[in-house]
Formats: sequence, C-alpha cells, structure tokens
Amino acid sequence: MGRNWQYSTSVVAPVLISVLVVMAGVLGLVLWSAGSSDQRALERETALVGRLMSTQLRSVAHDQESVAVSNPAVINTRMAFDPAWVDTNLGRWMYTYFGHDRTYVLDASDTPVYAMDTGKRTVAASFSNDAAALQPAIRALRDRLAGSDLQAYYDGQREHPPQLTDIMVISGKPAIVSLSPIVAPSEGLHQPAGSEYIHISIMFLADNFAKNVQRQYLLDDANFTLQGNFDAGRAVYPLMNKSGRLIGFFDWRPDRPGRRTLMETLPVLGTAFLIGALAIFLMAGKLWRSSQAIEDSRMQAQHLANHDALTGLPNRSLFEQTLEQSIPLLSVQGRRLTLFMLDLDRFKQVNDTRGHDAGDELIRSVARRLEQVNPGSLFIARIGGDEFAIVSHNCRHEADANILAQRVIDAIGRPFEIYGAEVFIGVSVGIISCVDPLAQRHELVRKADIALYEAKADGRNRAAVYLEHMNELLQLRHTVEAELRDALRQENQLSVAFQPLFDPQSRVIGAEALARWHHPKFGPISPAQFIPVAESAGLIEPLGDTVLRQACEIGGRWPGLTIAVNISPVQLRNPKFPTRVFDMLRETSMRAADLELEITEGILLDDEAIATEALRSFRKAGIRIALDDFGTGYSSLNYLKRYAVDRIKIDRSFISQLGDDKTSLAIVQAMITLAHALGIEVTAEGVETRGQFQTLRDMRCNTFQGYLLSAPIPSEQLAGLFADHPLPLAIRA
Repeated sequence: MGRNWQYSTSVVAPVLISVLVVMAGVLGLVLWSAGSSDQRALERETALVGRLMSTQLRSVAHDQESVAVSNPAVINTRMAFDPAWVDTNLGRWMYTYFGHDRTYVLDASDTPVYAMDTGKRTVAASFSNDAAALQPAIRALRDRLAGSDLQAYYDGQREHPPQLTDIMVISGKPAIVSLSPIVAPSEGLHQPAGSEYIHISIMFLADNFAKNVQRQYLLDDANFTLQGNFDAGRAVYPLMNKSGRLIGFFDWRPDRPGRRTLMETLPVLGTAFLIGALAIFLMAGKLWRSSQAIEDSRMQAQHLANHDALTGLPNRSLFEQTLEQSIPLLSVQGRRLTLFMLDLDRFKQVNDTRGHDAGDELIRSVARRLEQVNPGSLFIARIGGDEFAIVSHNCRHEADANILAQRVIDAIGRPFEIYGAEVFIGVSVGIISCVDPLAQRHELVRKADIALYEAKADGRNRAAVYLEHMNELLQLRHTVEAELRDALRQENQLSVAFQPLFDPQSRVIGAEALARWHHPKFGPISPAQFIPVAESAGLIEPLGDTVLRQACEIGGRWPGLTIAVNISPVQLRNPKFPTRVFDMLRETSMRAADLELEITEGILLDDEAIATEALRSFRKAGIRIALDDFGTGYSSLNYLKRYAVDRIKIDRSFISQLGDDKTSLAIVQAMITLAHALGIEVTAEGVETRGQFQTLRDMRCNTFQGYLLSAPIPSEQLAGLFADHPLPLAIRA
C-alpha cells in the first residue's frame, strides 16, 4: 500500500498539477485581455465626457448670447419693457429651440421682471428660490460690467461681451448656469454703465440633458447627481466649477467590450475545462483508491477530543489539563512555569478580505512557525480562532520570558506566503510567570489575558509581562471610555487644534487638524491616551467626524491652503464614509484639492476592498492622500506602487536623530529621493531645531512641521496666522 501511495504522489500528482496550471494560465490570459480591453474603453468614454462638458458650457453661453446681445432685446427690456416680446424671444425660445430649462430677466437693480420654467411663464417671485445660489454670480457679473469689460467689447478689444458661465447646484440639482447682460452689439443704443438688464439661463444636467447625452453619445444609464454612484460596475466623473469646488458627479455604466468577448468565449473554455476536469477526476479517483486505507487509518488515530483539527496542535481542553497538571509540579525546587497568551493582530482583516480558506491556511502557517521557535521544548496549543497559548518550564528569569516572546513576535512578523500572495500579520503576547504550586489555573489565565490586553493597548505586535497595577490600568481605560462617550455628547470638552505646515521658505501653506480633549475635572487628556480607547470602543467615527467637520470649515474659509486630517482605519472601512466626506466638502464650500487625508501603513497592509475603493474615490474627486509615520512600519514599495499616494510623512523618530546619527541622515535622504522619484511629496514631522530644518531643506523636503516653526494652535489663532502669511499667487492658483 505504501508503494502504491508513493507511486500516486510521484507520478499522478505532477500530471494533475500541470493540467491545473495550464488551465489557470489560459483562464488568466483571457481574463487579463478582457480587463485590458474594458479599461481602454473606460478611458475613451471618460475623455469623451470631459470634452462633452467643456463643449456644453460653451454652447449654453453661445445660445444665450444669440438672443441677449441684440438691439431688439435692449429696446424691449431696458427702454420699453414688452412682456409678450420678452416671453417669446428671451423665455420660451430658450426652452423650445435651445432646450434651456429656466430663464430669468433682472432689471438694473437685480429685481426679477420675468421668469420662465420649462417653457411656461411664471411669476418673477419664483426667482427667490434660486436667488441664494445665483447671487455670487450676479455680483461678479455686475462688477465686470461696472469695469471696463463692456467698453472693451464695444472698442473691438473683446470678441464677446462680458458673460459668466459655470456649473452650480440649482434647486438641489447640478445645472449649467449662464449670465449675460442684455446689450446692443454696438454702442448705437447707449445704456448707462451698470444699468444693463441681465439675462440668466439655466440648463439642468440631471433631466433631459442626461437623456440626450445617453442617446447621442451611446453612454448607457447616464445620470448627473450630487452624491455620485460609486457602485461596482459604474464609472464616475467629478463635476468641478471654475473655482475648483466639487459640485456633483456624472456616472454611467461603461461599455465593456472585453466582458462581452469573455462571455462569448466562456462556453468554449467551459467545454475545455470540463474535459480537463474529467481527466483530473479520473486520475484523482485512482489516487484516492490507492490512499483510502491510509486515510481511514489516520482519521481513526486522530485525537479529536484533545487536538485542533486545523493545525494538529493541542486544543483548549488539553491546554487546561496540561496547565492544571503542571502547577503542582512547581513544588520541585527550581521549577518555574511561564504562560504566554497569544492573539494574532490583523487576522480578522485577512480572513474577511481573502476568505476563510486563506484564513485557515494562515492559522496553519502560524502553528508551524510557533513549533519552530523552540522545537520540542514548549507546549503549544490553539485555544480559539486566532488565539494560541504556550507553556514553558525553561524560563528561569523574566528576561528569558521576554527573549522567548520576542522570538515569537519576530517569527510571526515575517511575511506569510498564502495562495501566492504575501500576507503580513503580527502577534500580541501576554506573559505571566508562576512558582507557587498552590496557584489557580484560571487565575493564571486571567492575569495572562490582562497582560495580553495591555500589549494590544500599547500598539499591538509586542509583549507585556503581567504586573499588579495592570488591573488598575484596565479599570482606568473603562473610565476613559465612559468619560469620552459623555464628552462626545457635550459641546465644550472636545476641540480641534491645528499645527501649521510650512514650505522651505518658512511660509505657511496649511495645517494639520489634531483632536484635543479638555476634561472639566481631569484637565487636558493626551490624544495618545484617548485615541486608542476611542478606536477599541467604537467611538472613533463620531470623534473623527467632529475633527473632519471643523477642518473642512477652516478649509472652506481659506481656499488654496492644505488642511490635513488623520483618518482611522475604522472610518475608512465604513462604506458610507466617502459620502460623509463629500457632504462636508459641499456644506463647508471647501475645495476637494485642499483636503489631505492622512492614513497609516496598516490600512494598506490590511488590503480591504472597502477601504481601497474609498481611497480611489477620494483621489478621483481630487482629495490628496498622505501616508503618515512613514518608515516606522513595513514601508513596502509594493504598497506605494499599488496604492497611489500624494505624500509621505517621515516619522519624527528619524528627524530627531539627524544631527548626530549618520545612519538616520542616510535613511531620510533615501526616503526623500525615493518619494520624489515616484512623484510623491515629502513632509518632515517633529522639526525642532534650525539644524534639522536646514538639513531637510538641503535634501529638498517639500513641507515642514514641528515646534521650531509652530506648536499646535486653536482655530482662531490659525485664522490670524493664515491672514498674516498669505500664500504667494503661484501657490494660491
């Protein structure tokens, strides 16, 4: 039987593997070709939409000029107002001939004297519904008319009279709005400067225009919305006004020629794969029959009651028995028992994003790594989903326990090869040592769990030895959580401070928003203390929304200056988070290009589909992405290539050593050179000395942040700083 098994594995297995590899290769080639074809089609359609919007803006302005710039228009409005003529030529004509949805005529005092909606004359008072949205544009056009633009047109220096056309939100819908003065094509019919009537024409994008675009340009299921449809399978084009603010989105179902071809090819591939599967099935049947006896014997010998079926390690039941039996043996002189409780970091993200099969394979790989740490000298058990325990009798001192724990951390910290992809996780370790033969098993486990909690609270991927004061720290965390929940319901405890950002010439170019908490009883509470509690207690999203809204309010008042906000992984995993960000930008009038969201490398390592899609939607809308604390984690170039970021922030631990550590100097220079080679800007955190600033400036660092330049300051003081240090015109543009 053994020879039959060896024959099956040595002969049949390579054949099976070869067939599977060929099938996978063919399928992969077809899928790649289809995806590439679909991507090129999407790029063509996106370029078409961009040209279409530019053309439509010019077309609306041209349509309006054809009726507003004429002698009859001036005579029948400014000189002797004729309602019937105005209704026919300046109102219904715009609707029936040009397809404009809404028209207004304003007199010299900007009072509406005529209104039209979808081809029907309506009361001029209806203008009040749109007045708030239109007033900035009306004032801008009046300023131009009061200047020299109109006279320049009459003198032949301008081809067209002054006119204003832009994309706005009218009645809750995106629309093209055009404003033109009603003037004669020459100076024959003179009007006092500033007394010209104004013609306003509005074309809504979300109604008939979207249908016309769909019909004329063969874009499937086209739609203009304020929110944008970021569902899978839809293309999205952000609509920006001329000042760079996000107004809405144009989305459609893109053409997928590659997918159509794939669907036509699938029957042929299916038939080929079916034949291949049949061949594999026949060979696998022979292999199964050869190994059936051995498999039955192995299943019978397996100790399911005391061993984990997935890893083969002892399970919780055997762990508790072993620990219970080991404690009384501590009465032997010199005996010492050390218990390690292990919990994997980021395992849930791997399991959720790559599937349960990958999660199971990862657990098996972790078990193998643990068995290799000190082969034969440790009792290792799997006691839960991603929880392990180690019992050692060889750690005579606390230092020995720490050394062993660090070996475990290093072993798990190396990348895992799971189904052809690298996976990174960590492990947190709680340690308790015991020499008392009367100790209780459950008490040892409880204390090791408290130490494990402490390790996770201190940042994970580390070990903590149980100390008696940890009980008190655990209670303190519960207190901080309760007080933070109450603070989020108040209006006078949580605030936002801003640490200014400077360019190499020491000019203010923006600021980073930082959460602050001043408790009425305990005074200022450090973010290092309450931010981790907020993340573990599910409070980081309301706290993050508070910081983000105040940051957007500052950004809305100071366009052209960068406002950076730290984003928690918890926020980014929420599918509704991009919508909240876009809503805040609209509500505060902040430009998308002025907002910079700072993320950590852990988000990239998790590789979650929701977070990845959110980052892509932010970058499509013009929001910048910065990678915070660069250099302290894995800093993998693969992640910088896969997830395009606009900026990296070099951690202060490198900056603080620039003066006396040549290694740190070389590392920082390498980071900056690498980032610039990839087209990424660099910010230095924690700049505290003039020497550090000069060294970083010589390295061509882009942005600086630290107490040398400015400590975090309140928003009121930041506004004064922005006002005292205006941006250069080149940067502001």
